[in-house]
Amino acid sequence: MNEQELQALIESWGAMGALWGINRSMARVHALLITSEVPVSLDEVAERLEISRGNASMCLKELRSWGVIKRLYERGDRRDYYVTEPDIWSMFFRILGERKKREFDPVLTALNATLEPTPAGAEPDNSPVRARLEQMRELLSTLDKLATRFLADEKSSKAMLDFLVGMGPR
Repeated sequence: MNEQELQALIESWGAMGALWGINRSMARVHALLITSEVPVSLDEVAERLEISRGNASMCLKELRSWGVIKRLYERGDRRDYYVTEPDIWSMFFRILGERKKREFDPVLTALNATLEPTPAGAEPDNSPVRARLEQMRELLSTLDKLATRFLADEKSSKAMLDFLVGMGPR
């Protein structure tokens, strides 16, 4: 790939990340590391993406907390270097797990709290709103069970996806 193609991919990844609710800069940093054959320093990230060192540092820290990049040290060099998780499927599962934990789980928790049973002696809420929220809880609880099972075993889930798309084991 030439530099122009790589830059287009980095920008596209950033735009897609923004649509998914991920910080655009963070997605661009991630794309830069995905497309790099060698470890990249903080200064190189900031320079290549034309962002501040502070922004680059925060993005790298967040990507590390998601478990999709690693920090490396080179002997005799005081700078930190970063590389991406080399296995795309592992990266996908980590991102999916983090998104579930950070976005989906809090919604389900709030929904469950909203639908606490009616206290004894109080008039039951039979409103259409409560009925919709209970349906939503049922749907989200089902999706939660599915996601939890899917994320429990990366290898089995990959095999299941291969099967579902008709590819079978590779």
